[in-house]
Amino acid sequence: MNSAFPDSLIGFARAIVSSTSPQEKVSLSRLAAERWRGRALSSGTRTGCAPMPDRPGRPEHPTLLAPRDMPKRSLKGSRGRFAMIHAIAHIELNAVDLTWDLIGRFAHERMPQSFLDDWVLVGDDEARHFSLLSERLKRLGGQYGDLPAHDGLWQAAQDTGHSLLARVAIVPLVLEARGLDVTPSMIQKSRESGDDDTGDILEIIYQDEKRHVAFGAKWFRFLCDREAVIPEPTFQKLVRKYFKGQLKPPFNDRARSEAGLTPGFYKPLCRVSP
Repeated sequence: MNSAFPDSLIGFARAIVSSTSPQEKVSLSRLAAERWRGRALSSGTRTGCAPMPDRPGRPEHPTLLAPRDMPKRSLKGSRGRFAMIHAIAHIELNAVDLTWDLIGRFAHERMPQSFLDDWVLVGDDEARHFSLLSERLKRLGGQYGDLPAHDGLWQAAQDTGHSLLARVAIVPLVLEARGLDVTPSMIQKSRESGDDDTGDILEIIYQDEKRHVAFGAKWFRFLCDREAVIPEPTFQKLVRKYFKGQLKPPFNDRARSEAGLTPGFYKPLCRVSP
């Protein structure tokens, strides 16, 4: 193995989250996944391991703003399309860091190896998604970093860094599950406007998100069973404690249920259950 690269999964996770280059995050994610699948990496050990960074490395651009300071933009026309793709690219880059932070921070938990197999696959998917969106922005005459982006997405990692159960509840079962709700309409609008290239990318992301939510539901139930707690009320308690905001309908109940996230988990968290 090239000595320039980490020799463990935890080492790769730390390098990915720490990197300030989106392109390096992508390439390291893809390489780590390839080597993990080829059983060329150990998971790593606690001894001598540096801690995961408190915040991910970020490039100079885009400028990161608090959500309340983000400019309001129309999603109509070519500028609106570019802004939408840029916003999704930013979400996917954060998803790369969130996934690898989960791996690096919780790889020492008493979990089956299939747990790491699943999340390495997710990390590889998220890197591929960002790469597809970044290339799409270039074909539209710009690049990732051209517009401001909001800085609230990492809050989930900071708030749940002490608890694998809380992390699995918030990231795949709240943040990724929201993608199941909103992505189908973005696919439809892209295709109606004649932008099948963007529609095709969003379709890939949507199908992969179903698998990511399914992994979250599977491992959330596994952890609840191990801790002898009931999944649905435990999920609701964790969301109320660690998620900043309100779960908002409409929900894609069918896609959520197919992924194992049934309405009994999230409907009680709404002020008004449709």
